[in-house]
Amino acid sequence: MKRCDILVRDARLRGCAGLNDIAICDGLITAIAPSLALTAERIIEADGRLVTESFANPHLHLCKVWTLTMMEDEARQNYHGATMEKAMAAIEVASRVKERYAESWIVENARRAVALAALYGNLHIRAFADVDGKARLEGLNALLKVRDEFRGIVDVQVVAFPQDGILREPGTRELMREAMIRGADVVGGIPWIEYTDKAAAEHISFCFDLAQEFDKDVSMLLDDAGDPGLRTLETFAIEAAARSWTGRTLAHHCRAMSQYPKPYLHRLIGTLLAADISIVSDPHTGPLHACVQELLAEKVNVCLGQDDISDAYYPYGRNNMLEVVFLASHLLWMMARDEIEQLYDLVTVNAGKAINVPLKLAVGSPAHMVVLSERDVLEAVRFHSEPACVISHGRLVDLRQMRELAGLRSV
Repeated sequence: MKRCDILVRDARLRGCAGLNDIAICDGLITAIAPSLALTAERIIEADGRLVTESFANPHLHLCKVWTLTMMEDEARQNYHGATMEKAMAAIEVASRVKERYAESWIVENARRAVALAALYGNLHIRAFADVDGKARLEGLNALLKVRDEFRGIVDVQVVAFPQDGILREPGTRELMREAMIRGADVVGGIPWIEYTDKAAAEHISFCFDLAQEFDKDVSMLLDDAGDPGLRTLETFAIEAAARSWTGRTLAHHCRAMSQYPKPYLHRLIGTLLAADISIVSDPHTGPLHACVQELLAEKVNVCLGQDDISDAYYPYGRNNMLEVVFLASHLLWMMARDEIEQLYDLVTVNAGKAINVPLKLAVGSPAHMVVLSERDVLEAVRFHSEPACVISHGRLVDLRQMRELAGLRSV
């Protein structure tokens, strides 16, 4: 009888009738079928519970987690205004905390957040580190350390992020380049924060220059306010196509999209498709959001992100992507069974595609998966509880250890 590393027995799979066994060997899924005649070093009894690919979080400001206690409510009040007209003021207020940035405490906060991610089966994170004159490289250095510490459990992609702009912040160009030299995985940007459209275009161009030089993907926060005149998403998409950087670009927020005239919106969607741009939306962290349903209907790759954990912009969050789905289901008013299934894709396969991490429960795929406590997607979203079991890179994650690192009481 053949032997594997891990054998998951009697798993309920999405879209499959009956129960299946899943065999894992050398980090890969090697077989999926009913009643596999195999032995294993470790057998997990799923007992008919839902088993899927693991979750991914394509947007998290990891250098800022748990900084809410260091801030007043002014930034959140500005950001959460009904039309988000004070979003830029919110960013300027929130930037004060960076004057206190120190690698030591950022590492501790980030470690706690990444341990929570592992606990909830969120095994891939695109994590932003502010890079500017105030933050210097303190946040970046901290996230690089946490990335290396959790390698093989949670894969962290560190984004060098010029939160306060590039042209408006002298010295940021040099800091961004140094961040890439030190090992950042992704070039970040936020062109709409610049003072003019010309400066925004130059911001985008600089980021793509850097990405091409270091052969890195690009993630940009775009049009994050209730202003229909913000059009940096279109400029971003055109630049990505011109640079042949298609499939390597992720657009975040894009909240101004909700204010666009419909003819322009549909023209823009065509541009996004031509450039193979993915969109990550975080509807729970602001009163406006990208046009998720319209984008999905036109086959744009859309995903959901956590965005923030207890910082100046959002007081909650725990890196639990099922919780993000639960909130999005209400905010997007997507509550039909097929819509809930679609939302589940937005934190698994779609999110993985957005950050170039293929996530798929299939033979030959890397074994990143969760054995949930529930039997179907509806119940999983309803309770958004911890998975019964998490497998990363073909190995069981020690959930008790993750609870301890996250500062939670072990059960």
